[in-house]
Amino acid sequence: MGVSDPSQGVPYFTAMSYVDDQKILHYDSETRRQEPREDWVQGAVRPHFWDRETRSLWGWQGGFQSNLVTLRYRYNQTGGSHMLQLMYSCELHEDNSTGGSMRFGYDGGDFISYDLRTRTWVAETTQAQVTQHRWNEDKAILQDARAYLEETCTTWLWKYLQHGEAALQSKHPVAQVSDRPSWDRRTILCCRVHSFYPRDVAVVWLKNGEAHPQETSHLGVLPSGDGTYQTWATTEIDPSSNHNYTCNVEHESLGAALRVAWDKGRTESDPMQIEGIVIAVGVIVQLVAMAGAGVCCVKRAGRTAEHGAATYEAAPAQVAAEREAFEAVEKEAVESRASDAMEREALESEALVSKASASSGSFG
Repeated sequence: MGVSDPSQGVPYFTAMSYVDDQKILHYDSETRRQEPREDWVQGAVRPHFWDRETRSLWGWQGGFQSNLVTLRYRYNQTGGSHMLQLMYSCELHEDNSTGGSMRFGYDGGDFISYDLRTRTWVAETTQAQVTQHRWNEDKAILQDARAYLEETCTTWLWKYLQHGEAALQSKHPVAQVSDRPSWDRRTILCCRVHSFYPRDVAVVWLKNGEAHPQETSHLGVLPSGDGTYQTWATTEIDPSSNHNYTCNVEHESLGAALRVAWDKGRTESDPMQIEGIVIAVGVIVQLVAMAGAGVCCVKRAGRTAEHGAATYEAAPAQVAAEREAFEAVEKEAVESRASDAMEREALESEALVSKASASSGSFG
């Protein structure tokens, strides 16, 4: 990501890479150095990689600043802070077919993109038509864009998968159900789901076996600090009702939904807990990377299955501790939404800065 007028804490140029939700690489115009963020990345690259990619990123930094000047003239802008972003994505499916895209963005909107199907650049705005014509007339730019998406990018995808296998292994969620009185003498049912990876999860309360998403409140998905995630889902009920309530959890590591029923006979200090089953789930292998504000996400196809029986077990907890944890998560969820969105916004992987001449071309 390049910005024309950086504010405090936002450098002129920043580049980051993510595999799934794990940040693996970082560069910015203040440190002027490509650095690893996960130990396993060291094994995926050769020793000279860091110096080579650092020098390459110096060039990207200058190119982004030059193109920002060009775009200000294109849009007839005389001042203000502006932002240029570049996103790469490549996909490798289970049948070994590939796909991908390149897309430039300016001030949060699309500017120009590469269509892998037609193998041409497509202007997304009137101001991008000059660039579209120039790049489509250059056979070298077209060829480099295609080769990068179909060959180079997918090669790095597999390299990251091989070296980050242990860190990227999916982890099944654990769910705990508890209750507490509300201020209006109703009962709040709390379902805490934790220790899962990757981040995406769906949690909803069931009433008599039927989902009622409109009656379920979510507090957001938060990092646990150990590479896994946690979330809370609540619903408010009439304590005198005879309905049956169950917390329903869906995650890619599970072969079937994980369900934990609320038992009126249990107390807050004796929540119910169940561990789900890890079943193989076929997913598209995909690498999404952004040069500018981008994300490099990798998901493996055909994960190894670990079969086991779901087990129920009581997890002792004090009432005060349970309430304190719930209230802390409630507060943290609100405060962390902005930072969580920024965390998921990243820039490019090591491969992106070492090739793709199309992306380093001038808009002029």
